[in-house]
Amino acid sequence: MTLTSSSTASRPLARDRAAGRAPRRRARWPLAVLLAVLSVLTVAPFLAMLIVALSPAGQPTLPARWPETLTLDNLTRVLSASGFVEWTVNSLVYSVVSVVVILLTASMAGYAFAKKRFPGRDTMFWTFLATMMVPFQATLIPTFVLVNSLDGVDTFWGLIVPTLANSQAVFLMRQFIMGLPDELFDAAKVDGASELRVYLTIVVPLTRPIMATLGVFVFLWHWNDFLWPLVVGQSDATRTLTVGLTTLRTEEMQLSMLMASATISVIPCLLVFFLLQRYLVNSIAMTGFK
Repeated sequence: MTLTSSSTASRPLARDRAAGRAPRRRARWPLAVLLAVLSVLTVAPFLAMLIVALSPAGQPTLPARWPETLTLDNLTRVLSASGFVEWTVNSLVYSVVSVVVILLTASMAGYAFAKKRFPGRDTMFWTFLATMMVPFQATLIPTFVLVNSLDGVDTFWGLIVPTLANSQAVFLMRQFIMGLPDELFDAAKVDGASELRVYLTIVVPLTRPIMATLGVFVFLWHWNDFLWPLVVGQSDATRTLTVGLTTLRTEEMQLSMLMASATISVIPCLLVFFLLQRYLVNSIAMTGFK
């Protein structure tokens, strides 16, 4: 009797649970449709750029008409054009070196601001953070005058060094490291670990997700940077890809060739994102969990 009554009582509960799940599933359909539409609208310009890049030169293409055939001639012509490969290498140097140095300095500064006690720590941090409210355009001329007085114009160090003081990266690293347990650092001090060893064995491994996230952002910032490379890079030796594509545009370049150049310039950004996507998702998940 007991088993029968308990099984009979559990049936309404099961029906109630199933009835509760059904409206939830129906309620998700409008959100799924909205996300699908937004995804199509987001991807559509990139697909149009790729189609135009693969269209034969001199033939009508989007938006006038759909191309009859697709070819890789535009991509090969862009890769063989004078200056394009050199601009790409310059952009890689500018972006990769900036990522490495900014991650190193921001992680060290974030560790000091989060776990160390020294006079004026908070005042120094908030003063440094206040520089985020000053637009780069306001400091462009003084920075250029300073770099020019040090003979840094048209050099890689003049291109890279002024962009390394990244207050946003320091802020994100500090906030992430503040969430790490103090017991780990106290145990390392009891074991006699030096500050360098604490940084290499505790800070670096535990901040790997936020470092990967910052690495993606910093790479995209520098890869797409235009204003500062335009001012400092005055020859092909230091000219980046964004500035070089602008010079090609002024030479009445065909639209298909220009889209081919833009397509090739997007490829490194996609590679960096897909390679570090796992760390990026983990960083977002850990932030929400905390």
